[in-house]
Amino acid sequence: MSTETSSAASSAIGPVEGASLYDVDNPAPVIEPPRQRTKKTKKNPQRNFELAAWLFMRLSGVVLVVLVLGHLLIQLFLDGGVQKIGFAFVAGRWASPFWQGWDLLMLWLAMLHGGNGLRTVINDYAERPATRMWLKGLLWAATIFTVLLGTLVIFTFDPNIR
Repeated sequence: MSTETSSAASSAIGPVEGASLYDVDNPAPVIEPPRQRTKKTKKNPQRNFELAAWLFMRLSGVVLVVLVLGHLLIQLFLDGGVQKIGFAFVAGRWASPFWQGWDLLMLWLAMLHGGNGLRTVINDYAERPATRMWLKGLLWAATIFTVLLGTLVIFTFDPNIR
């Protein structure tokens, strides 16, 4: 191997065996410590909202697993199976405040959990601010409409409608 080839190989950038990327003439970059917030800098409310949204997703997910599995267990196995589900079954269940609360909590958590997840997807993939604003507006309108309609149905359900 000639001396020209070996000197060219040692000056190459990258992890070459026996060669160092940094030396006295080319020191490694210094990583500065993170900046500390002073009394003059304000807290970012957007950051606090994202933290709360992240925490809500984790907690609501755990609660939803319990609610949905309990719902499926009761609907499919304990109360006689799918064949028994009908108007009278729902009327009997929603006559109890416990089941109204169960279904209401499941509705609210599922809609808010799903809406928050879609908000995250919109933030990640909608590139233009105007598109992001319209999509999030439509999302929140649909979420609020569905939650209000579902709540209205649960609380105003009349078993004597027939």
